Amino acid sequence: MRAIELRAPASLDNLVPADLPDPGDPGPGAIRVRLGASSLNFHDFAVVAGMIPTAENRIPMSDGAGVVEAVGEGVTGFQVGDLAVSLFFPDWHDGAPPASAFTQVPGDGIDGYAREAVVVPEHWFTRAPAGWSAAEAATLTCAGLTAWRALFVDGTTQPGSTVLVQGSGGVSVFALQFAKAAGARVIATSSSDAKLEKLKALGADEVINYKEEPKWGAKALELTGGRGVDTVVEIGGAGTLGQSMVAARVGGHVALIGVLAGVVGPVQTALLMSKNLRVQGLTVGSRAQQLDMIAGVEANGLRPVISDHFALERLGDAFRLQIANAHFGKIVVDI
Repeated sequence: MRAIELRAPASLDNLVPADLPDPGDPGPGAIRVRLGASSLNFHDFAVVAGMIPTAENRIPMSDGAGVVEAVGEGVTGFQVGDLAVSLFFPDWHDGAPPASAFTQVPGDGIDGYAREAVVVPEHWFTRAPAGWSAAEAATLTCAGLTAWRALFVDGTTQPGSTVLVQGSGGVSVFALQFAKAAGARVIATSSSDAKLEKLKALGADEVINYKEEPKWGAKALELTGGRGVDTVVEIGGAGTLGQSMVAARVGGHVALIGVLAGVVGPVQTALLMSKNLRVQGLTVGSRAQQLDMIAGVEANGLRPVISDHFALERLGDAFRLQIANAHFGKIVVDI
């Protein structure tokens, strides 16, 4: 079985092709999935770059999608030939996340999906949206579900809501698509005018170049007539949180998702209190939420935005494109 392993010390140069034993046939309650694709997230980069420690010879990548090749005794959720998509938290079914969730994240706490086949418990995967390819389905596990939870689980996005998205990576593009499908108004930010045009083509109602408008929070406030936005999909972290709080309405929601602009920084506590803001950290979501998202994308006919495709053996090059910020939407690895 073809795979990629992360050798020590962790770095993009230590992503090494490996020939591993075939996982065999599934036992009771398990399925065998022939993986067709994975997709890149910042979390995956943090692992392979050594920012998040993991075991030596770890198989990276948290996202995986492919065709079910065999089912074990007692499996009821899948049939041979079904397209299935992985879960970021395989053992988080519903409700609040278990304290042990991060110990079982594929590509981090356990081996991930940079390989040709897996045999896993059936609840580690869900069905994929009808008519989607493996490459499309593989974009949902982390980025899609994170955006969904920010807007519709932790947030209350509905027709007439205003949502601010930052940049043009996977989470932000999904958030734009989901918000527009729900009838919301979207303000998008980027440092690239070319990417801002693409965001407008996807449905963004207003765009802000944050290099030209360093106080983009105040600009967003102006664009809403001084009311502020209902939800900010905050992917920057410490470096952008202040502007996100400025942009939010009184009683607004800041979904704190990423750390691209820093992990530690000052917090404007007076602004936080005076606006009665809810700043909530979140990491992906549960199995039940993933199934709700899949029903949502099917009902609205949504498809993911895929920027680039790389062969499995070029996983390191895929990450280099990611860190160069040269993509728009998701980068997919074809297996």
